[in-house]
Amino acid sequence: MIDTQLIEVDSKTLEGIGSYCLRSKKNSLGYINKNKWLNERFEEGLKYIQLFENKKQVGFIEYSDAAFSSRVVHADDYLVIHCLWVSETGKGYGTKLINKCLIDARENSKKGVVVVTNPETSWTPSKDIFVKNGFKLIDEAPYNFSLLVYQFEDSTSLPFFPSNWDERVNRFDELTILRSFQCPYVEVATENIIEGASRLGIQANIIDLKNREELMELSPTPYGIYSVIFKGKLISFHRLTVHSVIKRLKEIM
Repeated sequence: MIDTQLIEVDSKTLEGIGSYCLRSKKNSLGYINKNKWLNERFEEGLKYIQLFENKKQVGFIEYSDAAFSSRVVHADDYLVIHCLWVSETGKGYGTKLINKCLIDARENSKKGVVVVTNPETSWTPSKDIFVKNGFKLIDEAPYNFSLLVYQFEDSTSLPFFPSNWDERVNRFDELTILRSFQCPYVEVATENIIEGASRLGIQANIIDLKNREELMELSPTPYGIYSVIFKGKLISFHRLTVHSVIKRLKEIM
């Protein structure tokens, strides 16, 4: 008999269960930073739900009120999904986790739920599972970002992305990393940028985004929590190998 459970992780249970991403490297700085970040966000109402099947972790979903979200989107009175990850597709794990988020949104009188997707990286959820569950595409941004929404009632007031993406990128000339630790892989992504840049004699500046206000003002993509800019051009919004870092920097130099 298959026994499935949805467990809402909080500060007390996080110590025992741990976060889902990078759980194979619990001593890594990225994993430690993620857990610290989660503990701080729980106080803001962030939800981190893990799915267990026969006591084995098989997936998770992370979401928060838009007012505290780590995605660059205007979505007052909506919940924003940060991450959705499952160990195996085709078993209904993703749908079960999405439904949990929709239930929470209804119970908290939200207008609906939104999610940011991008096919170029696994750092954002796949668009397909959300379309399958009734989400609709409502906005797009450079670098293949899409904004999908599940509305409880039709409204002329829809969530939307900012429009000044070029301005955001152009304000940085020196190699700059903008980041927060919502994703545990940000740490190794940062290390690869620094190593690749150092081989070319380039100094990397790091801006640690302290709050949502800074994220909404500075981030050059809807993903929000990680981006690399050099000479007014976006280098990446996800992890690159050291070799790829060197190649991209040389192309701009």
